[in-house]
Order: sequence, then C-alpha cells, then structure tokens
Amino acid sequence: MKVTVLGCGRWGSFLAWYANKIGHDVTLWGREESKNYQRLVHSRTNEYLQLPQNIHLTDRIAEAIEFAEIIFIAISAQELRGFAKQLNTMEITNKIFVLCMKGLELESGERLSQVFMEEIKSPVNLAIWVGPGHVQDFVKDIPNCMVIDSDHMNITKLLVDSFGSEIIRFYYGQDLLGNEIGAAAKNVIGIAAGMLDGLGYTSLKGALMARGTKEIARLVKAMGGNELTIYGLGHLGDYEATVFSTHSHNRRFGEAFVKNEPFEKLAEGAATVKALLQLSTNYDEELPICQAVHSVLFEGNDPKEQLIRLFMRPVKFEGI
Repeated sequence: MKVTVLGCGRWGSFLAWYANKIGHDVTLWGREESKNYQRLVHSRTNEYLQLPQNIHLTDRIAEAIEFAEIIFIAISAQELRGFAKQLNTMEITNKIFVLCMKGLELESGERLSQVFMEEIKSPVNLAIWVGPGHVQDFVKDIPNCMVIDSDHMNITKLLVDSFGSEIIRFYYGQDLLGNEIGAAAKNVIGIAAGMLDGLGYTSLKGALMARGTKEIARLVKAMGGNELTIYGLGHLGDYEATVFSTHSHNRRFGEAFVKNEPFEKLAEGAATVKALLQLSTNYDEELPICQAVHSVLFEGNDPKEQLIRLFMRPVKFEGI
C-alpha cells in the first residue's frame, strides 16, 4: 500500500521504517525547518534508526498527501488542531488517517479524534494506533502488542491486516473513547512513576498502577466508554513501557523534575494532566493521581509531600 507518515520525530521515523520493512511504499514528510527532518535528509539516520534509501523524504505536504492511501500522523498532540486545518487545503477525500500519538487537547480537554474530525471538512476515515512499545526495542526486532481502534470495524480490520507482523501483533480495539483516554492518561501515570523513582520511592509503583487503573477506569465509565478498556493494552498494558522503561520520556521527565535536572524531550503527559483535570470537573470524577502530579508540576507543591499524602490517604471500601 502507499503510506505517508506526517511527522519525522522518534515515532514518525519509526513508522516509516516499519511500514517499509513490512513491504509498503512509504513517504515520510517533515517540516523543512525541522532539525529532525534535516538530519534525515543529510544522513538518513537519527539517534534511533537508519532509513532505507527507498523511503521517500519530502517537505512538501501536498505531495505527501497526494501519494498516500493511508496517512499516519505523528506530531505533538497540541499541534493537531492547527495541522488538521492545514490539511483541509488538500485533496484528502476518503483517505484513511491514523493518529499515532497519545494525548488530549490542553485547551478543550477533547480527545484527539474529536479535535481532528471537528476541523476536517472532507469525508475521511479515522483510526488510532496506541499501546506499548519503544522504537529502541522494535528496531532490534524485540516484539510487542499494540491496538488499532476506530469507529468502523472494517477500517480497523484493514489496518490490522495491513500492518501486523512478527514485530507488532495488533489487537482490534472496540472502544475508541476508552482507548484514547487510557493512552493519554498513562503518560500522566508515567510522570508520577518517574517522580517516585527520583524520590527513591520506586516500591510504591505497585500502588500507583493499582490506583491509576481504577482512577482512569472510573473516568472512562463516566464519559460513556467501557471501563474494562483501561485494563487492556491502551492503558494498563502500556505501563511497562511507561512506568518502568528507561526509554519512557514521561517517566524520565518526572524523575528529572523532582531532581531539578534538565529534560529536553517531549513529555505529552505534562499537557495531558491539565486536560484530564478539566474532564475531572466536567464529569465529577475525582482523579487524585492526576491532581497530585498537577500540583507538583504547575502549583509549586513539594513532590515528596504530595506523593506521600497521595499514597497514605485512607483506603475506601469500593476499591483502591
């Protein structure tokens, strides 16, 4: 199939590499001024992988869009609305778009599929790609399992059939809302995990995982999704890659924050926690972990005090 990847950072460059590896015809787009793009143009490498010569690189988005049957988007979640508006100037009717990022819009608290479809004026098909996995592992042929979800099972099945391999086994998602909220929220749990690491309280990660899933499951149920989705690959199944892995940007960000060390990589959970607290208010669901992370990142509260208070509060009979 003809596949275009929009975005050439860590995940976007991997998606291009992976789609090419399993036999698709691939174009990778990046902004001309992007350092990531310029490095790929000049050396076809970044810190994660080397792109084969038959992957076409371009900074002309109209060319990249025209080429494709399936379009993966891998950019910052907070840039999606403006990016979608830009796509309206191109011929995109009936193309399949796959959102390959995890987050919520900071200003509105909306899911990324909502943001995208609010702005796109042409009839298109939309799916998401979520779940655990790091580029550093995949390029070494270390396998993992992930999820494709959409509102239309025929699109989900087409994508699973077209992109599954021995490296990535896909599962059919059946709850777009739950998988989007879960995938976004696990980044906040990752920041909390990093804070625990930085404070020397790694032993509390078990409690973090138990309470994190319960907290987000309640929110998903209140929003009209299936609370059991949170115990699948989109959220709980992604904890190993987010809560423990040395490759996790969100975990590393949380650790660096409490140690007062610089961290220059993108940690989507920092914006996502603000959006989740909007949803907490909108749906009248308490999110104690999210509140604790927010209070440390944006309210100047002491991380040790906040996290100890969080985990030592009374246990309720209805669950952790």
